[in-house]
Amino acid sequence: MRLPGHPDDNATVSLPATTPSPGPSPGESSYLLVIEGGSSSTFRLPTEGEVVIGRAQDAEVRIQDGSVSRRHALLSVSSGEGAIADLGSHNGTRVNGQSLAGATPLVSGDVISVGEVILVLHQKRADTAAPSSVLSLPGFRQRLAEDVARALRYQRPSGVLFLDGADTVLDPPVIAAALEAHLRPLDACACWSASQCVLSLNDLEPDEMEEVSRRLLDHLLPLAPRARAGLARCPADGSDADALLSLARRAASAALPGALATEAQVVEHKRLGEHVALIADPAMLRLHALLEQLAPSTLPVLIHGETGTGKELAAAALHQGSPRRGQRLLAINCAALPEALVESELFGHERGAFSGAVTAKVGLLESAQGGTVFLDEVAELSLSTQARLLRVLETRRLTRLGEVHERPVDLRLVAATHRELSAEVQAGRFRQDLYFRLNAAVVHLPPLRHRRVEIPILARAFLQAACEQLGRAPLLLSDRVMACLLAFDWPGNVRELKNDMAFLAATVRDASVEPWHLPSKLGGPRTPVPVDPPVAPVGAPPRFRPIEEELRELERARMVEALEASGGVQTHAAELLAMPRRTFFTKMKQYGLSPRPPR
Repeated sequence: MRLPGHPDDNATVSLPATTPSPGPSPGESSYLLVIEGGSSSTFRLPTEGEVVIGRAQDAEVRIQDGSVSRRHALLSVSSGEGAIADLGSHNGTRVNGQSLAGATPLVSGDVISVGEVILVLHQKRADTAAPSSVLSLPGFRQRLAEDVARALRYQRPSGVLFLDGADTVLDPPVIAAALEAHLRPLDACACWSASQCVLSLNDLEPDEMEEVSRRLLDHLLPLAPRARAGLARCPADGSDADALLSLARRAASAALPGALATEAQVVEHKRLGEHVALIADPAMLRLHALLEQLAPSTLPVLIHGETGTGKELAAAALHQGSPRRGQRLLAINCAALPEALVESELFGHERGAFSGAVTAKVGLLESAQGGTVFLDEVAELSLSTQARLLRVLETRRLTRLGEVHERPVDLRLVAATHRELSAEVQAGRFRQDLYFRLNAAVVHLPPLRHRRVEIPILARAFLQAACEQLGRAPLLLSDRVMACLLAFDWPGNVRELKNDMAFLAATVRDASVEPWHLPSKLGGPRTPVPVDPPVAPVGAPPRFRPIEEELRELERARMVEALEASGGVQTHAAELLAMPRRTFFTKMKQYGLSPRPPR
């Protein structure tokens, strides 16, 4: 039986080492990001069935790398749940760096290593019925999804704790027995493997959640002396079950023996010239590793990705990792070049080459001598310009307009597009010979909605940078706002998120960002409420603000008054309002209130 997405069903020109199925459409199907040799591609997964990974001709994910066995691994999908098993391969199969011991369940974001080839899973699971046992893994997944939904609905914190026994192999009942007595009824626990377990912790403030997590790790240490733990919180770190699971697992793998790690430990800060890229998503980490491998070569690189996914940062990574880093990195947006002057802009011209050319001009390509040229939206170039560009790539020489002799040019070309170039070739809008020349190495950048673990990280970083640029105090993003950011699909990707954080830094006057500060697309008010609303015409319906918004503003104002009346003593201020101290401390953080009022 041939599964959907078999490479023979829909052949595409991509990697020389693999024959993947066409990349997933925005319909959000499950897929594998395949990183082999000097390129990456995507393979769409079936909703049900099994996929063989290997070098055999009948393998669904066919790979030609010599480190991969003919039938290397089997990836099965059932009811949206994925699992992988090694098929007795020569070099073995690893998930997130750990060798497989039997079939291993997968979550979206897992990194699968088959020999020297990397596969990153993006998984969309179907809804499953709740099993009877909470301690079963399917039951835990369902319970975790319910806990996350409840946390978002009622604005109560939730989290995922991943406990890794490291090299110690424990029976699942032993792990459960060691922890079950220390869990509350509203928490959940499941055995992930023979030496790992995962827990859902609910209704705990951040400090309490870390304290409980460390205590649970301490209870596991007598059984596994090198045990370690990772914690991910909702919605501060993520707002869906798979993202929280992936973050918690990776945090645990980054922790030292006997220690607890959080989201901050899994963020990689990569300096790219004047910019710093924050990377936390497993697929992006692997793609940047691929860029590091490609950087020293002179091969052209083609970067695929939607608008705003960070294609220019990827080009900067290639430039900074190359011997050309001391020279110029020139970014050119082909779509912004005037159509009548595009060849003059790119290749330059001699005096008198056309009407108005009163002096000779050095073209953009020639001005980047010895450096790297990044051609964004390369598919927007005309066919004649494409022909001249191909000539430059083939001969490393160019001719200015109106010039007879060719000039030597030394540059490395990186091209990017949000279009599917193979389809543009079929439609006659892009030269096939230039496509093959650019297609020597391909990098696919996933959209932001496929790497939601990075949304909180990027949002905080962009907001802090925008506040610093304006010279104002830092802003906090409330949990409710973070939930709104994580629920949005970000069609403009990272660029859109950065722009929205700049908008908040310029418009919010409070100490923290609340939902009513957000643009309407993110769940904010659809029409701003004026400070002094005009008098409504007779008979017009009254205009109201959300009652919850007014109550929160009243509560914040009363807390400020209580702090002033108590001289900044928080316990006394809570007593004045007849509010539990723990609730008062929590709401102070939410509203961005300082312990002592300003004089």
